[in-house]
Amino acid sequence: MDSRIEQYHALDAARFARERLGFRPDARQSDLLRRAPRRVLLNCTRQWGKSTVTAARALHKAYFWPRSLTLVVTPGQRQSAEFMTKASAFLRELEIKKRGDGVNAVSILLPNESRIVGLPGNEATVRGFSRVSLLIVDEAARVDDDLFRAVQPMLAVGDGEQWVMSTPFGREGFFYEEWMHGSAEWERVSVTAATCPWIPRKHLDEVRARLGEAWYRQEYFCEFGDAEDALVSWEVLDRMWSAEWPDLGL
Repeated sequence: MDSRIEQYHALDAARFARERLGFRPDARQSDLLRRAPRRVLLNCTRQWGKSTVTAARALHKAYFWPRSLTLVVTPGQRQSAEFMTKASAFLRELEIKKRGDGVNAVSILLPNESRIVGLPGNEATVRGFSRVSLLIVDEAARVDDDLFRAVQPMLAVGDGEQWVMSTPFGREGFFYEEWMHGSAEWERVSVTAATCPWIPRKHLDEVRARLGEAWYRQEYFCEFGDAEDALVSWEVLDRMWSAEWPDLGL
């Protein structure tokens, strides 16, 4: 390949995704890939393609940064394997044969010695990694808080990127806390179904009618609602701390 095109691809992950990986990102996805923010929280509707766009980012990092390490944290090994399936499909587009690193069950080793490793959703078994170039946390609202805390020191040496993505799941856990109260170093990106052209209106209407307003707003409009097993709603708790607290409606 022409070295100039290779340089363009190294500098522009969106172009790399389109021209080398066979993935056509939409405008928001292209912007994320092109800018590659250092710390980003993606609060996104179901079916926007957040796993696909981050898999493209993982391949871009691994392909152009020799001996780099990308870690993928998910609630469980099944989700890690699914993420790696997307990354492996992109690898085939690069005409690189997939092989593991020989150590981790869910992993990809590139010819330049870069690795993408999918971690199981267990805090006790993820320690030992260092110099992480890119940390991806998928389905973050369902990842255990202890697991999220356990992987943070892995970014200390090398100051790697961190992409944390999810659809909301109640008003608790690190994803909710970071989104609502986290530091200014996070770039927060919200993508609702209203701006996702490939989710048809008919499907949204059917989901809303069948599963209810609260679930619909959470899954497709990125709203942090009450947990399904909550005894008291957050609306009531908020009112307890307001001038209206005597009239709780219980």
